[in-house]
Amino acid sequence: MPAFGELARFWVYLSASPLLGLTMTLCAYLAAYRITAVFKGAPLANPVALAIGLLALALWLSGMSYQTYFAGAQFVHFLLGPATVALALPLVRQLPRLRRSLLPLSCALLCGCVVAIVSSVAVALLLGATPELAATLGPKSATSPIAMAVSERLGGIPALSAALVIGTGIFGAMTGPWLFDRLRIASPAARGFALGLSAHGVGTARAFQTSAETGAFAGLAMGLNGALTALLAPWLVPRVMAWFA
Repeated sequence: MPAFGELARFWVYLSASPLLGLTMTLCAYLAAYRITAVFKGAPLANPVALAIGLLALALWLSGMSYQTYFAGAQFVHFLLGPATVALALPLVRQLPRLRRSLLPLSCALLCGCVVAIVSSVAVALLLGATPELAATLGPKSATSPIAMAVSERLGGIPALSAALVIGTGIFGAMTGPWLFDRLRIASPAARGFALGLSAHGVGTARAFQTSAETGAFAGLAMGLNGALTALLAPWLVPRVMAWFA
C-alpha cells in the first residue's frame, strides 16, 4: 500500500505538468503508427483513428479531464497551421501539371463541394434530424476551423462539427484507396484530389503516404474545398432546408 500511495502522489504531480498531454499524444501516435505498420498499412488500421482510441482509453482510465490534457497537447494543435502552410512546397513542385489540369480540377472541386454539402444536409433531414443538426453536418468535408466557423454561422453546433470533420476524414482515409482500386482509378492526381476534397487533413496525410504527387493534389483540394465551403455553405444549406420545410 505505501508503494501505491507513492505512485498516486507521483501521478498527481505528473498530471499537473503541461508536458504530460504532449507526451501522451506523441506516444499514442507512435504506438498507432507501429500498429499500422504491423498490418502493412491496411485501410482499417488508420493511425489517426487508432491514436484517438488510445488517447480516449488513457484519459478514461486515468480520470484526466480533456481540459487538463489539452493544456499540454495544444502545442500539437498549434502546429496544424505551419503544417498546412508547408503543403505549399509539394504544390509548387506540381505547378506545371496543375496548370494543365486547371479545368477538370475546377469542375471536380465545384461538384465535390456542392455534393458534400447538399447530400449531408438532405440525408440528415430525410432521416428526421433537426435543422440545428443538419446545419452542423453541412460543412463536415471542410477542415475543422472552417467547419466550426461555418456551423456557428448557420446555427449549428461547432464542437459537434469538429467531431464530424474528424470522423469524415478517418472514414475517407480508410475507404478511399480501397474504392479507387475497385473503380480502377490509378492516376495519382485523381486519387489525391478526391481524398483531399472529401477527407481533408486526414485524407491528405494518407495521400502523402502513397506518394508526394498524390499528397500535393490532396493538399490542393483540401485548401480549395475549405475556401469554397466557406463561401457556398451559408448560401446552400438554408436553401436545402427550405426544400424540406
